[in-house]
Amino acid sequence: MNTTRRKFLTSISMLSIATALPTNAFNFTKKLKVVLVGTGVRGISFWGKRLVDNYSEILEFVGLCDINPGRLAFGKEFIGAECPTFDNFSEMITVTRPDLVIVTTKDSTHHEFIIMGLDMGCDVLTEKPLTTDEIKCQAIINAEKRSSKKLIVGFNYRWSPYNTKIKELLSQEAIGEITSVDFHWYLNTYHGASYFRRWHGQMESGGSLWVHKATHHFDLLNWWIDSEPKEVFAYGSLEFYGKNGPFRGINCRTCSHQSQCNFYWDITKDQHMMDLYVAHEKHDGYIRDNCLFREEIDIYDKMSAQVQYQNNVTLNYSLTTYSPFEGWRVAFNGTKGRIEGWMDIPYQKGISVDQAEMHTREMDQSGAMDLHREPIIVHKLWEDFSTEHVSMEKGGHGGGDKRLHDKIFVNPQAVDPYKRAAGLRDGAMSVLLGVAARKSIETGKPIAINSLTDLQPRTKRI
Repeated sequence: MNTTRRKFLTSISMLSIATALPTNAFNFTKKLKVVLVGTGVRGISFWGKRLVDNYSEILEFVGLCDINPGRLAFGKEFIGAECPTFDNFSEMITVTRPDLVIVTTKDSTHHEFIIMGLDMGCDVLTEKPLTTDEIKCQAIINAEKRSSKKLIVGFNYRWSPYNTKIKELLSQEAIGEITSVDFHWYLNTYHGASYFRRWHGQMESGGSLWVHKATHHFDLLNWWIDSEPKEVFAYGSLEFYGKNGPFRGINCRTCSHQSQCNFYWDITKDQHMMDLYVAHEKHDGYIRDNCLFREEIDIYDKMSAQVQYQNNVTLNYSLTTYSPFEGWRVAFNGTKGRIEGWMDIPYQKGISVDQAEMHTREMDQSGAMDLHREPIIVHKLWEDFSTEHVSMEKGGHGGGDKRLHDKIFVNPQAVDPYKRAAGLRDGAMSVLLGVAARKSIETGKPIAINSLTDLQPRTKRI
C-alpha cells in the first residue's frame, strides 16, 4: 500500500510537470482521499466509476458535490462510492480535507473550483477545457502561483497509440523539420448535433466549440508541433443549427415536428440518460434533449483558423459540426517529406459505419478490447511512400483514457519519452488558442497569444 500510494503522489507532480511533492506531504498509510465536483455523465463515468472499479485499493472518494440533488444521489449510486454528498463545495473541502479535487462541472465554472481547491490546500485535476476565457485563465494561473499545490489537466488524446506514433515519427524527424500542418476535424450529425442540444450551445457556458471541443485538437497540435501558438486569425459562423433550423420545439420529447426532423432524438430509449438527467430536471431546469434549433444558440457551427507558432510552423485548422461522418485528417509538411494520418474516414476502408454506434464505442469505458490497425503514411522527398500500421483500441478515445489513468495510478514514475503528461501551461495554451480564434472572429483581426495573459509563448515546449 505504501509503495503504491507513494507512486500516486509522485504522479501528481509528474503530470503537472512541476516541482515534486515533498515525500512527507501526506500520510502514506492511508488511501488517497478524492472528491469530485460535477456529477454529469463524464464525471460519474470516467472520473468516478472507472476509478472505483480499477483503483479502489489506493484511493477512495470522500465527497461528491453538485447543485442538483437528484443527479448527485444518482451519481453516488452509479459510481459506487460510500461517501457524503454536498451542495456546497467549500463545505465539502472543509469537512473531508481531500488530497485531490476532480473538477467536471460546466466549463464556465471550472475556474471557481480549481481556484478554491488550490487555495484550500488541495491538488486539483480538471477535465478539459481548463476554462472558457482569458480572464478566468489568468485567475487560475495566479492561483497556482500562490499555492503550494498543483493542477493537472486531463487530456487523453495524447495517450492514444495512434497519436503517440505520430509524435514518435515527428520526434525522430522522419520528415525533417516541420514547416506547416493541416488539421481538419469532422463532427457528425449525431455527435456534432449533441453539442447544440446541451449547454455547450451557448457561448456563456462553454466558450464555443473553439474552446470546449477544439481544446483537444489544439493540445494535440501543440504537443505534436512541440511549440506554442504565437498568433491566430480565424473565421466562423452559425449557419446550420440554432435559428437556421426549419422549425423548432421545446425539446425532442414534446416536439410536434418529430416525424419531420432528421435530428429527432428519443432520449426515452436511453435509460442512463433518463435516470441521470430527465429524472432530475425539476431541480435545476437542465434539459438534456433540448431543441438544437432553439433561438438562444449563439456558438459557431463552422470554424477555420490559421495559426502561426513560435517556431514558425503554420497551422491550417477547421472544425465542421454537421458532417455525414465523424473523423479527422492531419498532414505534416517537413523539410524532408510529409506525414499523413486520419481516423474514422469510412470510405478510406470502403466500409459503412453507424455513426451513433461509433460514438458509443469511442466513449465506452468497459475495458472491452476492440483491437484494430490504422495506417500512417510517411512520404520522404524523392522516395516512394511507406505505411506505418498502428495497433490500437477503438473504445475509450482510441485507448487514450485507459493509458492516462494507468499513468496516474499504476506507472507514475515511468519515464515517458513523449512527455504526454499535461499541466496548467498545456491547458492554458490550448484554451488561449481557442479564445484567440473567437476574438479574431469578433474583431476581424489577428490575435496575439501573449496579449491574453501573462504567459509568454515558448518556441519549444518544456
